[in-house]
Amino acid sequence: MNGNVLWFVSRATGLVALPLLTLTFVLGILGPLRVGERRRQRFVVAGLHRNASLLAVGLVAVHVASTILDGYVHLGWADVVVPGIAGYRTFWTALGTLALDLMLLLIGTSLLRPRIPYRLWRAVHWAAYACWPLAEVHGLGVGTDSRAGWPLLLALGCLVAALTAAVVRLLSASSARPASGLTSPSTAPSVPAGVPVPPARAVPTTREVRP
Repeated sequence: MNGNVLWFVSRATGLVALPLLTLTFVLGILGPLRVGERRRQRFVVAGLHRNASLLAVGLVAVHVASTILDGYVHLGWADVVVPGIAGYRTFWTALGTLALDLMLLLIGTSLLRPRIPYRLWRAVHWAAYACWPLAEVHGLGVGTDSRAGWPLLLALGCLVAALTAAVVRLLSASSARPASGLTSPSTAPSVPAGVPVPPARAVPTTREVRP
């Protein structure tokens, strides 16, 4: 009975962690688009992003611990942090291990943020975008019932949400670029105040040009 409980805990935490990671991924992509122009709305979005990330990390920790303690797949503690050494569905388990390692790296650099350069912290946190696809593929490959029924629909829904956010971000970035061959007001050369502007030189027309 204890083994069954741990198995259900492992499956449930994995299934719930996936949409939370997807929500974190989507909010991270749409964040630079300033979703919610009002200050209070931006505060709510930032808080939702932070809380969803923390809850996802907690669920992943329970998912890993319950999977090891269950004993059904014979995984050790080293198997969940070193990719490629697990004996159970090695490739798919390695994807989940990579996602966990990235999470640990993100947590560690966040705790050390005051002591490390900002550019290094920002570069490392770009790895957060890789956590979601690794977790998505890991769940589809290693789950015993993830390729049918509502778990498959859940995974497909997360995939659609992530792809939609990525497309919105790309379209927004494309529309923000100035048109080719045109000079935007921000890049147009300006004349300092007090500097006299010489009059434009008249260009003779065809009739004014003497042979």
